[in-house]
Amino acid sequence: MSSIRIAIVGGGPVGLLLARLLLNKPGLDVTVFESDQSPNCRGQGGSLDLHEKTAIAALKEAGLHEEFLKRARFDGEALVICDKGFIKYVNLPGAGENSSRGRPEIDRFSLREMLLHSVPPGMIRWGWRLCSIDEQHNLIFDRGTESGFNLIVGADGAWSKTRKLLSSQRPAYSGISGVTFNIPHAKEKAPECYETVNRGSVFAYSDGKAITGQQVGDGSLNISAWCVQGEDWKENAAHDVSTVQGARSQILDTYQDWDSRLTDFVRHGEEPITRSLYMLPVGWKWKHRPGVTLVGDSAHVMTPFAGEGVNLGMQDALMLSRAILKASRSSNPIADLPSEIERFEDDLFMRARKTAELTRDMMQWWFFTEGSPRSVVEKVAVRMTMFHKSGLLAYATLPFLTACVYAYYLGFKWFH
Repeated sequence: MSSIRIAIVGGGPVGLLLARLLLNKPGLDVTVFESDQSPNCRGQGGSLDLHEKTAIAALKEAGLHEEFLKRARFDGEALVICDKGFIKYVNLPGAGENSSRGRPEIDRFSLREMLLHSVPPGMIRWGWRLCSIDEQHNLIFDRGTESGFNLIVGADGAWSKTRKLLSSQRPAYSGISGVTFNIPHAKEKAPECYETVNRGSVFAYSDGKAITGQQVGDGSLNISAWCVQGEDWKENAAHDVSTVQGARSQILDTYQDWDSRLTDFVRHGEEPITRSLYMLPVGWKWKHRPGVTLVGDSAHVMTPFAGEGVNLGMQDALMLSRAILKASRSSNPIADLPSEIERFEDDLFMRARKTAELTRDMMQWWFFTEGSPRSVVEKVAVRMTMFHKSGLLAYATLPFLTACVYAYYLGFKWFH
């Protein structure tokens, strides 16, 4: 019986998790192609909160849950959502493994390291940057051409080269851009910022702007300042945002009426990186093409304001692995693979649409609604709660949940 040869393009969390889920399974030959020259050639950013029914379920099936628990930061579940005056509309404490709310944090670096260690080094080809895929499904890299794969999985991110074989659709600018910073050794360098974050996350929204602070396991803080502005904002900025002082000055000039506990994140920020946020249309899908599929941001890139992107992507890896394994156990694996992949894609389209709708709504409420967060906090609370529930019982309790949330914030706003 011939093996199913699989090429995974992209060695981020989603691609690596898929490789792990397929590891040592009979009848499968898997290779991961990663454009990075080495595992540590660039930073991985802040931390992620993984959810029980999606990402954590995938890690359990991959046999990595115990290792995840060693790396997870349950105290990182501490969460503040506030406005520019530091009025806290949501204020949740940190937790422990036995009191978790089902959303423990893990550093991006630690998650990728865990996944890298879970697969044999020879499975990953470092420094293979994909240039294109031709109509015969030859993978054209900057280092040569590879061919003969029964399935090519695009896990190559927002600007996926694999996606181009399936569609001309490109991500569109969301209207939001900004700067991310790092505060290393925050407890010593910026103790007030360290205390404000409380080993978790702070998200502040007002006037189409946001400042976020997030604890990272190495003792640093990951800081972001987002703003509704044109795609050409860097060219029109009053300061050179490629420099530390210029980036700080640009932000502080436009956040002059914000509480100093929030702007202090920016004052202490180092290593600025300018970012513009892009998204695929809600409900976008591609026409099935045998031999090629997409997962993660390649399939459904969206803004980070619902915190669901990596969870959806890791669930993609789980569901795709099940489809591949089902085909591999059939009497004619290579012939049965396309139909299993098409069923996987139909499921992905439904899951992605639901998550993209949530993310669009959250972005709209936080950044494009007058008076936010005060004017939208009730809608956000109900929407987020219902997103993670399912079944008739959940919808039967919706009126009661809505009444309780709106009553709570009616009282909260009276005193604030």
